[in-house]
Amino acid sequence: MRGRFGIVGGGSWGTALAIHLHGAGYSVSVYEPQPDRAEELREYRENRIGLPGVPIPEEIAISDQPEAVLEACQWLVIALPSHLVRETLRTLRSLRLAWDRVTVVSGTKGLEIQTLARMSQVIEEELPVPRDQIVVLSGPSHAEEVSRGIPTAVVAASVSEDAARRAQRAFMTPRFRVYASRDVIGVELGGALKNVIAIAAGICDGLGFGDNTKAALQPRGLVEMVRLGRALGADPMTFAGLSGMGDLIVTCMSRHSRNRQFGEYIGRGLSFTEAMAKMTMVAEGVRTTQAAYELSRRLSVEMPITAEVYRILYEGKKPEAALFDLMTRHPKMETWG
Repeated sequence: MRGRFGIVGGGSWGTALAIHLHGAGYSVSVYEPQPDRAEELREYRENRIGLPGVPIPEEIAISDQPEAVLEACQWLVIALPSHLVRETLRTLRSLRLAWDRVTVVSGTKGLEIQTLARMSQVIEEELPVPRDQIVVLSGPSHAEEVSRGIPTAVVAASVSEDAARRAQRAFMTPRFRVYASRDVIGVELGGALKNVIAIAAGICDGLGFGDNTKAALQPRGLVEMVRLGRALGADPMTFAGLSGMGDLIVTCMSRHSRNRQFGEYIGRGLSFTEAMAKMTMVAEGVRTTQAAYELSRRLSVEMPITAEVYRILYEGKKPEAALFDLMTRHPKMETWG
């Protein structure tokens, strides 16, 4: 075995990463905080909700007790919904880990509503690991495809190029290509904000619009991502890469996209509550819409698509009215500014 990975979270993404890393030759264990879900994963060796038909190798240990599966790990991968990350990390601080030698990888694409923090910031605040041992893994990587070995490319970002390179080497296989980056802010924002635009894409699908509409939505959504990224110190060019444009395309277009699916329910006329009730897995963009909207207001960043998605979800605005307001805004030049 090449080393030991601990996956925090037994959802579809955590399961997919566990299967991928096991196939790459690592010892892998999964900590799933919900006892009933952990028991189901152990019993059926399959994530029946998120990844039906994909077997979980017997060698992957699964437990709802973190000390049973995480204490000997050199790598800790966080694969939880964003709203559960801080609380769960607080339960891990007492683990007997050599924290100064543990690399923590964030695989969560979202922003914390209460603080508007990125996930790497939450990790830095809650775990006793140096900042240069925190890595963000993001990009167009549906769990349904990664778990089946479908060729995928992502980006690993850290303030430390050495940490980013180590993660690159650790995760990379002939079916999973990893690029390295030092733009943590840009990579995290790209992974979070594209979900908001994907909800808008789903609304367009639910309303019965066509390719022209979604082809207009995606580049204009990318402009908003760049604007907020600039305001927060990201490199605008990061958004032209895998964690920006790449993830935006796949999330807006794919049948696997939870955020696009949620938006489609809204576009078909379901209420927020009804749409949420139909979701079997978390659509991160629902919460990220709140955080992104608040960030845009605090920083005086123009994000009209994000604002309209927020008004549809949280103020009850009709999608048709939001579309009219977007399409009839004051004419302007097409720029990144």
